[in-house]
Amino acid sequence: MSPAPDTLDLAAIRVRHTLMLLSLLWKGDRARVDLAHELGLSRSAIGNIVNELLAVDLVQEVGQREDGSVGRRATLLRLNARAATLLAVDLGASHARMDLLDLRCRTLSTRTVSHDITLGPGATYRLLAGLLDQMLLDPQIDRTKIALLGIGVPGPVDHHTGCVVQPPNMPGWDSENIAAGLGQLVALPVLVDNDANLGALAESRFGVHAGLSDLIYIKAATGIGAGILLGGQLHRGVRGGAGEIGHISINEQGPVGRSGNPGSLESYAAAQVLPPLAAQLRAAGTRTQLPDPASLQDLLTHAAHDPLARAVWETTGHHVGVAVSILLNLFNPQAVVIGGRLAQAGEVFLDAICASARGRTMHINADRAHLALGTLGVETGVLGAGAMMMDHLLTPRGLPLLYSIAQRTAWPVSREASLLTQDAASRAPPAVAGQDTRPSPTHPHPNFPWRKT
Repeated sequence: MSPAPDTLDLAAIRVRHTLMLLSLLWKGDRARVDLAHELGLSRSAIGNIVNELLAVDLVQEVGQREDGSVGRRATLLRLNARAATLLAVDLGASHARMDLLDLRCRTLSTRTVSHDITLGPGATYRLLAGLLDQMLLDPQIDRTKIALLGIGVPGPVDHHTGCVVQPPNMPGWDSENIAAGLGQLVALPVLVDNDANLGALAESRFGVHAGLSDLIYIKAATGIGAGILLGGQLHRGVRGGAGEIGHISINEQGPVGRSGNPGSLESYAAAQVLPPLAAQLRAAGTRTQLPDPASLQDLLTHAAHDPLARAVWETTGHHVGVAVSILLNLFNPQAVVIGGRLAQAGEVFLDAICASARGRTMHINADRAHLALGTLGVETGVLGAGAMMMDHLLTPRGLPLLYSIAQRTAWPVSREASLLTQDAASRAPPAVAGQDTRPSPTHPHPNFPWRKT
């Protein structure tokens, strides 16, 4: 016989309060009185939730607050970041990186190797399984504490099925269900999303613009895509294809890119077209000290000083700026962050983006916007995967998994906590496929007529 509806509602409310409390502790240490104030709950209600979290070792008491006041000092509570671990994978066109993270998305172990994504799913899964095996050779890494694997890929992902959909930069991957295929090989639940979406999550949690609710992250590399955060939530569209700006035509009569669209942004500004652009500019008489032919790395390394490299980045930035203006006029975000390998060109690239976007953006959409280079660098992919996994764990569906992992090394959990997590699972929505201070911020570009930080 099913429980009465009011019992179910009370249990669901209790789960929500637990998740809200854990989210606050993820941001920083707090005393019980702080939690009661911030959540608007009684001290007894907070005490009951905290006792359950202490029992499963998700929360720890870490001493008393030194605030100079007279009387009994409040005991501080801290999220036990080692209660469970997460596997974050950043899969690019030519590399694969796997990090073991704690619950604050701090790296505990990392492996990076060169890898050609065009070798296909099978070879890629075997490579990732091998990287995991290497990590597990470390006796300090406990496989039973790994809760999830999260992976970002350079192609569109159907958010409802977890399948890659006709990815221009991932030949051989069309219709591949990465969550199922990789999950079967590593024997872990797998969450998957587009790498630009994960970049937006990373920048909104750990970057210079952390905390903004409306942010667009542009990953400019072999492909060009945007992760769009609106109202604090990723905007994926009806299937998951929102943000594929690399395939927007910026010149109807232009060359055909990988997607087959004439004059697409990627046909003018993706990594693979820049060395040929450098060759054209050299032939036209642009001075340079770079080797002939110049590689992409040559262009990145000498972006600020060599005339040919500067010309390449000014031209490329102009094209990217056209796409930036489209995003600004469509979504009116608080910030646009430029990341990916091409962002390593630095200020000369950003200068050109700003100059191009300035005359194409309506004042109302530019006045309060910030434009900056990303500050997370090569950490962006794994941090975004970590944020995706934490977003999953801190839901009614994910909480039972988090409890089950954490309590394997904790004291036996009470019957009430067990029922709490069981009921959270029973009321969860259908499944879908998937604080450390980070690098110092950079300010929005000084020559762009938008509000500065």
